Amino acid sequence: MSDSNTTYFTNPSTFILLGIPGLEAAHVWISIPLCAMYAIAVLGNFTILLIVKREPSLHEPMYYFLCMLAVTDLLISTSTLPKMLSIFWFNSREISFSACLTQMYLVRSFSVMESGILVSLAFDRYVAICHPLRHSTILTNSVVAKIGLVLVLRCGILTLPYPFLARQWPYCRTNIIPHSYCRFIAVVNLACADIHISSYYALFYLFSVIGMDVFFIAVSYTLILRAIFRLPTKDARLKTFGTCISHLCAISAFYIPDFISAFMQRFGHNVPLHFLVLIANVYLLVPPVLHPIIYGVRTKQIRGRMLHLFTHKETEKFPPCALALRLSSVHDAVASSLNHLLYR
Repeated sequence: MSDSNTTYFTNPSTFILLGIPGLEAAHVWISIPLCAMYAIAVLGNFTILLIVKREPSLHEPMYYFLCMLAVTDLLISTSTLPKMLSIFWFNSREISFSACLTQMYLVRSFSVMESGILVSLAFDRYVAICHPLRHSTILTNSVVAKIGLVLVLRCGILTLPYPFLARQWPYCRTNIIPHSYCRFIAVVNLACADIHISSYYALFYLFSVIGMDVFFIAVSYTLILRAIFRLPTKDARLKTFGTCISHLCAISAFYIPDFISAFMQRFGHNVPLHFLVLIANVYLLVPPVLHPIIYGVRTKQIRGRMLHLFTHKETEKFPPCALALRLSSVHDAVASSLNHLLYR
């Protein structure tokens, strides 16, 4: 970094976001797919919220969790992308110190919230498939509301140290952040102090919070796959297995870039900086685009209401999950729950 880009001070009042270092000449072109992804994410997630709100038959735990996921996707993408686009389009790179800390806190909070919702969705499917006759008694509306409250408290408490840790360090070398948004590790790396405490807490969060969430999701899907392979017909197994794989791909699109970005930021010193920034952007923008497709368009109940919403034509009415309670055998109940809750 040249001396002309370095400012000496006690602490900054503003930071300068570079966008995607090394690709400044392509910022306008990069903004086109990012803007398109944001538009799709906003339209898709708002559509899911509207459909669930208008359709009483969808007022069930699974769809409440999908609404939580849609709201979180909207918040996490909106907390970063508008500022990115202002950098790419208008070269508006300044962000105040307080606004930077706020963005840092919101991004990490919504990430923790989204991770918890993915765990809740996995648990909902596990109960519906492995204990189908008890699903309506285990996951009641009050239980869903309590889960939502716990997730909000968890994300608020666990991410609270991030802005405090970033605020306590002196920034006396430069206020230029080589990133497109105020990512925690990118900000604290500018501090002229020993930041091992911040780095250790970030790793603790990564392994204890995100790592545990990934573990619970893996356990849930392992049990779900066991139930799928016990289905009586090959067609049923193939259809539900394909849906399960699509869910795992959507989940992987959220977790894998986060892990890659976290490890490369600390240990990948030879990795090009623009690659690290692009990976961090993928982690924030791709899941909000995929979730309405995987959990919405591929969901028979939501897809039918979506067609009715946009075409104003009568769509097929699908039987509620309660029909599973009337089946004569446990195997049939499991198959019906898979059909309903695995969105095929």
